[in-house]
Amino acid sequence: METRGRSGSILHRFRSSGDAFHASLLITLLLGVWSAQALEVSVGKVPFVEAMNGSTVLLPCTYSSCIGIKNLYFNWQYNDNGTMQKLCEAVIPAEGIEPNVLILHDRVEFVGSSKRSNISILLKNITFEDEGQYICFARNPKEKNRNHSAIFTLFVVEELKEVDDTLTVIIMSVIGGVVGLIILIMILKSLILFLLRRGPEKNKECLVSSSGNDNTENGLSGSKTDNKATPKA
Repeated sequence: METRGRSGSILHRFRSSGDAFHASLLITLLLGVWSAQALEVSVGKVPFVEAMNGSTVLLPCTYSSCIGIKNLYFNWQYNDNGTMQKLCEAVIPAEGIEPNVLILHDRVEFVGSSKRSNISILLKNITFEDEGQYICFARNPKEKNRNHSAIFTLFVVEELKEVDDTLTVIIMSVIGGVVGLIILIMILKSLILFLLRRGPEKNKECLVSSSGNDNTENGLSGSKTDNKATPKA
């Protein structure tokens, strides 16, 4: 009886540990699926731009969701030394339906489109006071109000710096010179090998010609000199 009790206890522990393992595995899978479906916004691979004072600059932002959107809320905000200033906001009812964007800044223009999952804006006639961080925010009720944000940084300058490509030109010139020198060496090498191969052939021709001349002079067979008959006595 005692043995049966112990074995039953051990089996119960195994079952409990197995249930815990399956539960943890299920939670991990659910979290993986949830993260794969999660809403994300992006400001591109380069999250900053340098623009000239007085120009118009694009502040890019796109959103994505594996399960789609419904009543997606988004806004743009400017971080003014810790104080967030809202620039615009809107709700996209569903995919492909363009939103009615509320513009809260006189120099902001919405240029995005829900058909391209794009919620970018233009900031016109920028000044040095516009320099700083701009936050693109979105929230998707279809994902239990899952939200995400991304930061885009604007640098304002008096004039854009000219790229000095002198070093690039020098490097390309050196590379071109080296390549040209290699080609010239290969051509000279081929010419020299050709001349060296022609040398032995000429020597053979000279030897054959010299051998024929020697035979002629010695009156050997093949000579052009006619053999005179021995005079009769």
